[in-house]
Amino acid sequence: MTEVSGRILTADGWIEGRVVWADDRISAIIPADVAHDAPLILPGFIDLHCHGGGGADLMEGGDAAAKIAALHARYGTTAMLATTMTDTVPAITRAMADTGAVMGAQAADQAAILGVHLEGPFIDATRLGAQPDEAIPASIALIDTFHALAPIRVVTMAPEADPDGTVTAYLDGKGIRVQIGHSSCDYETAAAAFASGRHGVTHMFNAMTGLHHRAPGIVGAALAHAQHAELIPDLLHVHPGAIRAALRAIPNLYAVTDACAAAGMPDGDYRLGTQPVRRCGNGVRLADGTLAGSCLTLLEAFRNLVSIGLSVEEASARTSTIAADYIGLWDRGRIAVGGVADMVVLGTDDFHLQHVIMRGVMAEGANP
Repeated sequence: MTEVSGRILTADGWIEGRVVWADDRISAIIPADVAHDAPLILPGFIDLHCHGGGGADLMEGGDAAAKIAALHARYGTTAMLATTMTDTVPAITRAMADTGAVMGAQAADQAAILGVHLEGPFIDATRLGAQPDEAIPASIALIDTFHALAPIRVVTMAPEADPDGTVTAYLDGKGIRVQIGHSSCDYETAAAAFASGRHGVTHMFNAMTGLHHRAPGIVGAALAHAQHAELIPDLLHVHPGAIRAALRAIPNLYAVTDACAAAGMPDGDYRLGTQPVRRCGNGVRLADGTLAGSCLTLLEAFRNLVSIGLSVEEASARTSTIAADYIGLWDRGRIAVGGVADMVVLGTDDFHLQHVIMRGVMAEGANP
C-alpha cells in the first residue's frame, strides 16, 4: 500500500486526509487533519489531442509515441490520446502501427496512451491550418485499416469529407467520437451534425468558419448546439474572452494541448508531421506565421484556466474529468475508491507540481 496526504479533490468534493492505493487502484480515501499548507491532490490530467513533445512527433513512427507520453507525464498528464495528422495513407499507417506497438509495452514513466485521435486526413483542403495538403474523402475501409493497428477513440472530420454522413454513422455505431474540425461548412450543416449529440469540436475557434451575426458558421453552431468541444488554452490560440464565452455556452468544454514536438523543449526549430515549425516563447508557427499546434502542457493549461478566473475544481474538471467522461472512461479523471491511481500533487500557492502519480507509481514532477 502507498499513500499521499493533503487536500483531496474527490469525485464528491474536497476532503482533507489521505489517498491510499494498492497496485494501480485507489483502495481508500481517509479523512484526517492536514497542515494548513498541505498540497492539493487532483485527478491526473488527460489530454485527448497531442501530436508530440520532448522533440518527438507522432508521425515519425518508431518509439515517438513513447517519448511523447514520457514527456507529458513529467508535466502531470497521466493519460492521453496519441494524435495523428493529415499525411499520405502510408505515413498514417506507419504511425498507427508504431503507436499500437508502443501501447502494448508502455513503461511506468509514460502517460497511458488510451488510443488514437485521428485528426485528418478527412478534412477540408481549404482549412488545412498547419496540416499538409493531403486531405482526402472519408473512407470506412481506411478507418478499419487504421483501427486494426491501434484503437481509434476520436476522429476529427470535416462534414465536407463525408457529405452523406455514411462514415460518421459508421463511427457512431462503433462508439468512436466524431468531431467537426478543419472545415468550412456553414451553420446549418454543423447544427445538423450536433443534433445527434455525439459530435464534438476540434480546437474550438481554430480552423473553422467563425461567428458572424448573419453567417454564424461552425463557431455559432457550436455555441448554440454543441455539448462537447476541445479548446487550446495557451492564451494564444484563443483569447480569454472567447474562452469565457465558450465556457458559458458549451457544457462539456475541455482543455487539450494540441502539442507538437516543441513541448517541453527550448525555443528552436522542430517538425509537425512533414512541416518545419519554429518555437518562439509560448507559440509554435510555420514559416508564414500560421499557428502550428502548440508547446502547451496540461499543467500550463490548468494554471491558465485558473488565471482567467476558473476555480481549481472547474479547471481540474476541464483538464481531466470531462475528457475521461467524453470517451467513456469512468475509472479515470476522478479520485474515487476503485479508480485508477492517477493523480497530481500541487503546491497550494503557485500550483508547483510536486508529484505525478500514474497507475500507482509516484514520480517527481517537472515545472516550467
